[in-house]
Amino acid sequence: MAVLLEQAPAVAPTARTSPGLAQSRASTADIHCFEPLADARWDPFVQGHSRSSVFHTSAWLEALHRTYGYKLVAYSTSSPTEPLENAIVFGRVESWLTGRRLVSLPFSDHCEPLIGTEEAPGTIAAILNRELQQSGWSYLEMRPLGTIPVTTPYVHTGIEYAFHQLDLRPDLHCLFNNFHKSCIQRKIRRAEREGLVYREGSSEELLDVFCRLFELTRIKHRVPPQPRQWFRNLMNCLGPALKIRVASKADQPVAAMITLRHKGTMVYKYGCSDICFNHLGGMQLLYWNAIQEAKAAGLSCFDFGRTDADQQGLITYKNRWGAIQSLLTYSRYGCSSRATHCLDLSAGKWKARTAKYVLSHLPGGVVSKIGHFLYSHIG
Repeated sequence: MAVLLEQAPAVAPTARTSPGLAQSRASTADIHCFEPLADARWDPFVQGHSRSSVFHTSAWLEALHRTYGYKLVAYSTSSPTEPLENAIVFGRVESWLTGRRLVSLPFSDHCEPLIGTEEAPGTIAAILNRELQQSGWSYLEMRPLGTIPVTTPYVHTGIEYAFHQLDLRPDLHCLFNNFHKSCIQRKIRRAEREGLVYREGSSEELLDVFCRLFELTRIKHRVPPQPRQWFRNLMNCLGPALKIRVASKADQPVAAMITLRHKGTMVYKYGCSDICFNHLGGMQLLYWNAIQEAKAAGLSCFDFGRTDADQQGLITYKNRWGAIQSLLTYSRYGCSSRATHCLDLSAGKWKARTAKYVLSHLPGGVVSKIGHFLYSHIG
């Protein structure tokens, strides 16, 4: 659901009138732009930062670049000759269909600014002035896990999602007992009784199984599936940090998911199933195996990802795993409210509703082909 949080006059502000610069010593002259994929400082910086996620890694950035052609850039107050002390990374989405914008980061559930709390508002304000005023982007979008109180003359639009994380510090017995007895515990036991076969890895064969189920699931919901090349690039770029998990009844795949791992967190990123076999508990079995693996590896958190605010059924389902629900707000800053409302199939704006209506009246094969064209424009 899109919520207009703050609106200013739809005029291009000047550097003189920007109150954001008063919050910090940072100014446009203090901001240095660099390409993280070409900078040797990036990987050590991400690995050492306490708030970094898999979405900051070079592997994730490389997959975005290979699949969609996005140029990845980062901004820092550290000069090119200094060690990186802070950074905010963006993908440049340059689309004739949805406009030119900076997104941190495309197809990423969240992406924390890797910058100190006190300096963040002023630094972000300086980046906004540099890029919206001087470079002519339609808007800049950020996806932090928490709110950042940026004072700016630009129009600010917030899009709200639910976000779920499971604390893995309790023992497995305690974790299991916290699951909903009917929806989760019994389904896991049902999957075991049915003799569902669990497989995991990152082979082409498992990728094919996942993609078939993923396409089936997306077409059922009339949402274009992302191109197969995206998942292949993720698999090749992330290596052992990515795992495809498949549950099968005899030789029939019934559910599949992709999980990612970075430092102390395992991330559920994509899931799909054959609805005809949902009663067997295949998805619950996959989640449970992933959680047990994360726990055995000493990880501290299982990230269930974002959920659209209007998908109450899915929100309830994630709550039933004992996960902690919080609010995740994507912030868009632009020179006009019109500029910040682009096509986004996951948000409840009129363009998204119109797109879903059109897709619901197209054959499944056409919906699938549209995805190959559409996703590079969405970001």
